[in-house]
Amino acid sequence: MTNPILKIRNREFEKRDLLLYLLAAMNFSHIVDFMIMMPLGDYLMNSFNIGPGEFSVIVSAYTFSAGISSFFAAFLIDRFDRKTALIFTFTGFSVGTVLVGLANSYILLVAARSLTGVFGGLVAALVLSVVSDLYSYRERGKAMGVVSSAFALASVIGVPIGLYLASQFSWHAPFFMVGGLASVFTVVTAFVFPKMKGHISSLPKPKPLKVIKNVISDRNQVYALLMGMTIILGQFLLVPFLTPYMMRNVGFSEETVTLIYLFGGGAVVFSAPLVGRLTDRIGPLKVFTIFLLSSFVLVLIITNLPKVPIYIALILTTIFFMMVNGRMIPANTMITAAVSPETRGSFMSFKSSIQQLSAALASLVSGAIMVIGDDGLFHNYNWVGVLSICVSATSFLLAPRLRVAKGNE
Repeated sequence: MTNPILKIRNREFEKRDLLLYLLAAMNFSHIVDFMIMMPLGDYLMNSFNIGPGEFSVIVSAYTFSAGISSFFAAFLIDRFDRKTALIFTFTGFSVGTVLVGLANSYILLVAARSLTGVFGGLVAALVLSVVSDLYSYRERGKAMGVVSSAFALASVIGVPIGLYLASQFSWHAPFFMVGGLASVFTVVTAFVFPKMKGHISSLPKPKPLKVIKNVISDRNQVYALLMGMTIILGQFLLVPFLTPYMMRNVGFSEETVTLIYLFGGGAVVFSAPLVGRLTDRIGPLKVFTIFLLSSFVLVLIITNLPKVPIYIALILTTIFFMMVNGRMIPANTMITAAVSPETRGSFMSFKSSIQQLSAALASLVSGAIMVIGDDGLFHNYNWVGVLSICVSATSFLLAPRLRVAKGNE
């Protein structure tokens, strides 16, 4: 005879997993919106007659505003039901993305991306907070693998479709697509997602300065924030100009460049869940170390890649996608466990703020280093790669210092 308590528990686990996939879907639309800007680089530079520096401003406008909004949200986010916070931020994100699609000048585009970033930065922090509330530390690696697979699906489905729409219509079309999709997920969340108030304490909420003090006085949280910062700094030195470099220097066309995301994302669809399970099995620190060091080899190769056959470049970029995604899964598992559930929302907002500002800074730095020569090719990407490795290597020193905070067991 079936145990009724066991049946109830199984139903709870099934509902929890459904919520996880909804969160992954929300993360998918958020990532597509951010990722599509990079492969549209050549479209935008030609449409607005701008160079690498101005293009990096478009990218960093989003991340700067995301960083600022995430910082201030840290003082408020743990006071609200997670469902309410998700609906509010995703509604703002949907509106901002549609406005990007409507922009018809460089100034309006930068302004619309800034508005989208105000809400987009909060989406990432909220998704990770909810996942951490739903799953204990011992099973969180698997959950992070599912959420991270949204990056892969964005690469396989979202970016190729967005680039196809851009080639058939204009660069505006992908943002209308993402804005509409995000609106659908917002409505679904309103009807399906339960109220989540378990993190809300009955004790008086600390004032902003107290919240900051609580974070910076905890060495474990400081290490976690620094680790997240260095990983994103290293990553976003490379990302903004990966696609433009592949098109101008390696030989990809507007049609074939989508294959980078199709193959890379397709590989990550399969690798991310495996990395998540491996993280739970042998520990996040070991998995992080393996993928971090392996990614350095790919960075050196890709940033020095000359004109080669497309299939060779695709093999290298596919492995690069797997390595970069593979290091983020164990990293997020360790970082989210560095804080107790009661203050996780605030911490994750600080984390999002620092990482978004880091991404903005990295984009501006890479934009300042990269130049277009008289031959029409990008130059100095190799130096961007070296700088990326040096910055990312700092996280290798911080990871062993992280400890699991109380309440994550």
